[in-house]
Amino acid sequence: MQELRNKLTNLGLSEEMASQAIQLMGEYLKSKVPTPYQGMVDQVLSGESPDLSMLAGGMMDKMKGLFGGK
Repeated sequence: MQELRNKLTNLGLSEEMASQAIQLMGEYLKSKVPTPYQGMVDQVLSGESPDLSMLAGGMMDKMKGLFGGK
């Protein structure tokens, strides 16, 4: 997340505003994924690497639409 925070501050946002923007993006993403997967968003935002093996079984295909994929 530090890389994203750095990019946002390079655009002119303060550290506080960058952190708020990242938190807002995380809340938005969590509102778009099923409840069992929301913890993964929290893990990424905290700098952890989530266990993506639980996304098997078509979940990745369902999430593609969230990011504009086909």
